[in-house]
Amino acid sequence: MTDLICIVCPKGCHLKVDEENGYKVTGNGCPRGAVYGEKELVNPTRVITSTVRVDAETARRVPVKTNGDIPKGKIYDIMDELTKVTAKAPVNVGDVIIKDVLGLGVDIVATKKVTA
Repeated sequence: MTDLICIVCPKGCHLKVDEENGYKVTGNGCPRGAVYGEKELVNPTRVITSTVRVDAETARRVPVKTNGDIPKGKIYDIMDELTKVTAKAPVNVGDVIIKDVLGLGVDIVATKKVTA
């Protein structure tokens, strides 16, 4: 039995996941908590938020995030990729900064507008 705190919503349900019983989840306040509890033990994923350098007079960095979940074990590899990037202004919300990062099928996208 593994104890987790659900991070799907701000409620923070205290979950118990029984690995020996098909990853049965108890303590969840909604179906999303059950999905999270099983996924966290079988294949944990995360969304990354960070910043990258931007070539602009109005800002030095632009906030970015993955547009989907990535395997938890790839976080540091993706962070290394972000240090290699300099975006060119203007940047708009949703602009793809890195397409298909590390071949994971997930893009790094801008989350703020930066003018030249």
